[in-house]
Amino acid sequence: MITLRKNLVIALAAAGLLGATFGAQAQTAAPETRPALTAEQRLAKKAEWQAKAGERRAKMEKHRAERQAKLRDSLKLDARQQPAWDAFVASQAPQKKGERAARPDRAAWASMSAPERMQKGIDMQKQRTARMEQRLAALNTFYAQLTPEQRKTFDAQAKHRKGPRHHGHHGQRASA
Repeated sequence: MITLRKNLVIALAAAGLLGATFGAQAQTAAPETRPALTAEQRLAKKAEWQAKAGERRAKMEKHRAERQAKLRDSLKLDARQQPAWDAFVASQAPQKKGERAARPDRAAWASMSAPERMQKGIDMQKQRTARMEQRLAALNTFYAQLTPEQRKTFDAQAKHRKGPRHHGHHGQRASA
């Protein structure tokens, strides 16, 4: 019985060593290399990506405007409510590229200490929170102008709307 256990332990150890050897060889094998792109090819790819990003932004803006028009029509706003609606819509607009905090440079981020990175993350979160508070103030002002019936309509439509982070990765819409 003891010899059987010894033989089993030896066999398992040998299998482990054999697996580790082949695993190490697989990791050290040269990765497939892609041909290097020329400067012109890189510029062309970048221009193509920027054009597609512009198309996506335009499509999202069109969709956003359609949703707002549908909401406005269903609320049947009067002239007295229009200024609050305009302020609400303006507050909900996505930030322009220059208004957003610049994404931290990877090299600069990597050179920061752990406490510095955490502090930077907290500062960025504070900026996002301030933006949300501005949106909330505009929403509260607009909501106060609505009649009880309009509030029901607004609440019903707001239940079905989610922010871009709820649609899927990187703002892609999930199928409805």
